[in-house]
Amino acid sequence: MGTVFAHFARRGREFLGVEYPIIAGGMTWISDVALCKAVSAHGAFPVLAGGNMPAETLAREVDRCLAELEKPFAVNLITIAPHFRAQFEMLLAKPVPFVVFAGGFPRKRDIQQMKAAGKRTLSFASEGSIAEQQIGFGIDALILEGSEAGGHIGHVSLMVLLQQVLFQYQQVPIFVAGGIASGKMVAHLLLMGASGVQLGTRFVMSEECTAHPAFKAAFRKARARQAIATPQYDSRLPVVAVRAIKNRGTDDFGTLQLELIKRLEAGELTREQAQFEVESFWVGALRRAVVDGDVESGSLMAGQSVGLVHDILPMAAILRELVEDAEEELARVRAAFPACVG
Repeated sequence: MGTVFAHFARRGREFLGVEYPIIAGGMTWISDVALCKAVSAHGAFPVLAGGNMPAETLAREVDRCLAELEKPFAVNLITIAPHFRAQFEMLLAKPVPFVVFAGGFPRKRDIQQMKAAGKRTLSFASEGSIAEQQIGFGIDALILEGSEAGGHIGHVSLMVLLQQVLFQYQQVPIFVAGGIASGKMVAHLLLMGASGVQLGTRFVMSEECTAHPAFKAAFRKARARQAIATPQYDSRLPVVAVRAIKNRGTDDFGTLQLELIKRLEAGELTREQAQFEVESFWVGALRRAVVDGDVESGSLMAGQSVGLVHDILPMAAILRELVEDAEEELARVRAAFPACVG
């Protein structure tokens, strides 16, 4: 790592305790122990995905990370997952250094409990008011994720969020996510004041990722415009938008929403039960794609950066390219504006 990159990455490196403040986002069925080990071994920051695992299953994965990883890592908890509360209680007792709250926004009590248990906490900010709320709740760092990202997303693009949040809030480290696939972009986000970045889609295309070959093949040929966000059909059934490569599974989710709305109207289930059905759909559909290779009806969750990623490479090569390209770009900017860039 060059000295210019080290200078601009210092806050993120010190907060995460790793060489490169590059977070490998927690992707359900993808961010397993194998991927975490590969990310950690090459200097970046891994996140183990809790998904909707039963707490006892996640506990075994956490224990493996604690035993096999030498550097800090995080566990990702989806606040709207059916098993969230059991996972949360289990994790309180584990010596995991970081917890990432995803899917929804954690309550103040959740943040404070994790901090009291000795963990650093991160959550997502999808707009300025959420960033302010989470900072007020005591969150240790924010992940500023634009709607370009894959999986569960907010509705605001990263271009707007950078101005709305990154430029306005510096009380805590802010890591930027959504549509990032190159070291040049990493460099310019650091120059804007980001403490680091989070990537997901890029790490799916690593040799160490255990996702089904058909899943990776779908990523390889997809264009950016094919990674679309699901709409919400009716306010009576609030759903968190999900970005995935369009396929039959995308259409199936639309059909599911219409069926659930009819059942809500008929009084056959509550809104909470309907939302449970929604999340259960995504958990199952994603597993079919990632584990079984069903790329037709399974969920191909991916960010729009899927259109920028074409090769399956070793993790070492991916991170080396990101860091070297970032260093080169920072050095170029520094040479062009020596009086402005430290």
